[in-house]
Amino acid sequence: MSEVAAVIDDLRDESAEVDLLVGELSAEQWAAPTPAPGWSIAHQIAHLTWTDEVALLAATDADAFAAETAKAMKAPDSFVDRGAEEIADALAPAALLTRWRDGRHRLERVLREAPAGTRIPWYGPPMGVASMATARIMETWAHGQDIADALGATRTPTARLRHVARIGVRARDYACLVHGIEAPGEEFRVELEAPDGGAVAFGPEDAAQRVTGPLVDFCLLVTRRAHRDDLAVRASGPDADRWLDIAQAFAGPPGPGRAPRTDPA
Repeated sequence: MSEVAAVIDDLRDESAEVDLLVGELSAEQWAAPTPAPGWSIAHQIAHLTWTDEVALLAATDADAFAAETAKAMKAPDSFVDRGAEEIADALAPAALLTRWRDGRHRLERVLREAPAGTRIPWYGPPMGVASMATARIMETWAHGQDIADALGATRTPTARLRHVARIGVRARDYACLVHGIEAPGEEFRVELEAPDGGAVAFGPEDAAQRVTGPLVDFCLLVTRRAHRDDLAVRASGPDADRWLDIAQAFAGPPGPGRAPRTDPA
C-alpha cells in the first residue's frame, strides 16, 4: 500500500469513528450545544460537510474553487462559520447526515484516483493529496472531539493522531505569524508518547528546545480543544514554552480557545 493510500484510509476511518458518535442521535441531541460557542452538534457536522465539499471542489474544478476563494476573501473572518450555519439551518438531521456521508465518500474517491504528483489548490499554498487528506483528518478529529465533549463520550486515542501532531508541528511558524510573533530561527524537538506505548517524534534529536508529553494531549493543544493548563505537555526552552501558549494546527484566526478546567491555585 502506498503512503498516500494509507493516509486516505486513515481519513476514512477517522470519519467513520465520528459517524458512530452521531449516527443514532435523536433530533434533540443534534441540537445539543458543543464547546464551540453557538455551535450545536449539527453545526459541527455541517462544518465537516462544508469543508469536505469545498475540498472536493478544489480537487475537481480549480476555476470554480478560485471563484469561491474570491468570495471568501471578502469575509475572511466569517465565511467558514457562515458555510456551516447555512447547511445546518437548511437541513434536518437525517438529511445532514446523508449529505455529509455522500460528500466525504466522494472526496475519498477523488483523492484515491488522483494521479501521482497532483497539487490541489487551497486557501493557502496548494497541497498534495496526502497533505489534503491529513488536513481533513485533523479537522475531522478536532470537530469530533467537540461532539464527544457535548455527548460526554470518551474516545480511545488512535495512531491516527500522528497526522494531527504533524500538522501542529509544521504549523509552528504560522501560529507565530497570526499572533504577530517572530518565529524561532531553529527547529524544536517534539517527542510524544503514542497510545500504543511507542513514540512519535519530530525535529532534530539534538535540538536545544524540546516539547514532550502524551500524543493525545499535544493534539488537543494544537487544535485548541483543551487549555494548556489541563494537559501534560511540557516545554524545555523559552521559545518552545511560548509556542505552547499559541500553537494551532489550523489556518485562520486562533479564536479564544478553551478555558482551563483546573483551578490554577
